[in-house]
Amino acid sequence: MSSSRPYLIRSLYEWILDNQCTPYVLVNAHYPDTVVPESFVEAGQIVLNLSPNAIRHLEMDNDKICFDGRFGGVAQQVWLPAQAVMAIYARENGQGMVFEVDPAPVPPSSEEGVASSRSPAGGKPKPARPALKVVK
Repeated sequence: MSSSRPYLIRSLYEWILDNQCTPYVLVNAHYPDTVVPESFVEAGQIVLNLSPNAIRHLEMDNDKICFDGRFGGVAQQVWLPAQAVMAIYARENGQGMVFEVDPAPVPPSSEEGVASSRSPAGGKPKPARPALKVVK
């Protein structure tokens, strides 16, 4: 089954705008294929304002979010894989959603795939962790 993250991001984006608030996203700036202005990255993360007044040519699909923005007066295109988005929220009140941090995709070897799905004792598989946490 495909990830629900891009669908939730788009829905929450619309909900935040419908409530006359400013949509912000918290992004893992070091996630593969992420293109953001490096001078604004702090501790591997960047917060971006996705307000229609702040950006142009916004595209959101199941794989990416991209738009044109100005950073320090310099125009730049931003490219965010959907899995790099760690949270989307309204600046005014913090309402939104925080997503579980996805590790960078690494092709598993056949041995690692079996070992990582088992508990440390080598017994039963670990239970699945919830993918989303709601911030109120």
